[in-house]
Amino acid sequence: MPIYNAPTKDIQFVLHDLLKVSEQDIEGFEDLDRDFTGAVVEEAGRIATEVLHPLNVVGDTEGCVMENGVVRTPTGFKEAFEQMKEGGWTAMDCDPDYGGQGLPYVMHTAAQEPFVSANMAFNMYQGLTHGAYSAIYAHGSDEQKQKYLPKMVSCEWTGTMNLTEPHCGTDLGLMRTKAVPNGDGSYKISGQKIFISAGEHDMADNIIHLVLAKIQGGPEGIKGVSLFIVPKFMVNDDGSLGARNSVACGKIEEKMGIHGNSTCVMNYDEATGFLVGDEHKGMRAMFTMMNEARLGVGLQGYAQAESAYQNAVAYANDRLQGRDVTGVKNPDGPADPLIVHPDIRRNLMDQKSFVEGARAFTFWGAYLIDRAHKNQDADADGLISLMTPVIKGFLTDKGFEYATAAQQVYGGHGYIEEWGMSQYARDARIAMIYEGANGIQALDLVGRKLAQDGGKHVMAFFEMVKTFIKENEGNEALKKDFLEPLKAASKDLQAAGMYFMQNATKPNNALSGSYDFMHMMGHVCLGLMWARMAKAAMEALEGGASDTEFYETKIATGRYYMARQLPATSMHLSRINTGGDTVMALEAANF
Repeated sequence: MPIYNAPTKDIQFVLHDLLKVSEQDIEGFEDLDRDFTGAVVEEAGRIATEVLHPLNVVGDTEGCVMENGVVRTPTGFKEAFEQMKEGGWTAMDCDPDYGGQGLPYVMHTAAQEPFVSANMAFNMYQGLTHGAYSAIYAHGSDEQKQKYLPKMVSCEWTGTMNLTEPHCGTDLGLMRTKAVPNGDGSYKISGQKIFISAGEHDMADNIIHLVLAKIQGGPEGIKGVSLFIVPKFMVNDDGSLGARNSVACGKIEEKMGIHGNSTCVMNYDEATGFLVGDEHKGMRAMFTMMNEARLGVGLQGYAQAESAYQNAVAYANDRLQGRDVTGVKNPDGPADPLIVHPDIRRNLMDQKSFVEGARAFTFWGAYLIDRAHKNQDADADGLISLMTPVIKGFLTDKGFEYATAAQQVYGGHGYIEEWGMSQYARDARIAMIYEGANGIQALDLVGRKLAQDGGKHVMAFFEMVKTFIKENEGNEALKKDFLEPLKAASKDLQAAGMYFMQNATKPNNALSGSYDFMHMMGHVCLGLMWARMAKAAMEALEGGASDTEFYETKIATGRYYMARQLPATSMHLSRINTGGDTVMALEAANF
């Protein structure tokens, strides 16, 4: 059976050595000292390891079952969900007015990582609920907030988001689900939604569906989409549950992975719904949920890679195969362990350097969300808007890549189900697809986010990199291994942006290079994170830190990323500079 141990020390390093959370001028951050965050992260890690991780393989093998319209979750899920609710883990950063703990979002993110690494499918039940809470909290009426949020915060009621239909995914303007006014402020919602995560299950008393639909007579396309609350059970004025609404699960999708999560076809047959926000402004409200979800999905990408990596390291240390070419390392055994071989080391270093850089990048994104929301900081809001498609797209692409790289360490055993490695690859694969497929993330980055506010935010990012390099250019320990590679990669990224500007009249040139640009930007962001982490580790060593091995390992891992991973920006720039002609050369019939 696979193993998992929460990397609490690495999480604490990012929170305190890198982000220095307790020193930030953001409401609530003053309470985030090492003792407090350590207690939270350690307990989250304990629950992840002892409660959630043993259920990961159970969820994968049993899956969810529908009987007479009722969806049964895998053995042990209900009991584990009760523990999550009782511990307050579903409400960490939610508003205390509705039963939340009011902690910063970065702490929610820090606790989520072990949960996702331990059991991604299970954690989606509370993850979707958190997103639905955020959408209602931001756009719902006071009455809606009072009626729904307290029970959603506690996860007595869970939530979903309903966008996709059988004939439309990304192009939501094509949706057919309709909303007809009842005359009393409510609407009749009719239509079918597919791929609805946690759409029906047996772990909550009620499920609050957020459904996109078109009000008859509204504008065509995406401008005519509105958002509705459609509860599974109607909620009476006193908060008690009333009649069953006309919404039902048609079937559970049979999926490649995340079998423990009930991914449903949902049928709405004149179900009663309530408008959230303004008519025809549903996408604005839904994007509140989607943007949060996209950071969470980026976390899923590296969190699955983290679990897979831990198992690959254990196997590489245990499995005896061949001899070290430089001399025998295990003279008492018939062979040396796999980890002595350079190509196994390369594979493991690729995984380790990505996961640790991705963690820093994601936590920094969560910090920006806190700064944007709590300080009303427009610059932070613009920067996280720019980074969101990179966090989602780059980290899930690479997360899947390294989950399969970990599987490779096992050789043939990685392909055998009893070792558990295929689950990480299968579960990680969905993260590249849902919450906006990664090609869409790349188009969003290049087509919308680069030019947002006149290019202000991407220029601010370039300036951030430039400033860090300039401020530390006298640091010889950083200069050669970290600053120079970061400077070269940043220049590659700026050159790609310049190419897009120079070819603005030829949109296919930019769009053909958008995926490469997303990966370039991801590498530069991780390069910046590694340069900052290396500086933080060096300062800790200079300050007399007792755990010298931890900090020296951090620096060595960062050097690897800068030397072996970051140069990929040059390759991506070369591809972008070829333009769109070769990409668009064939007629559709010639594929």
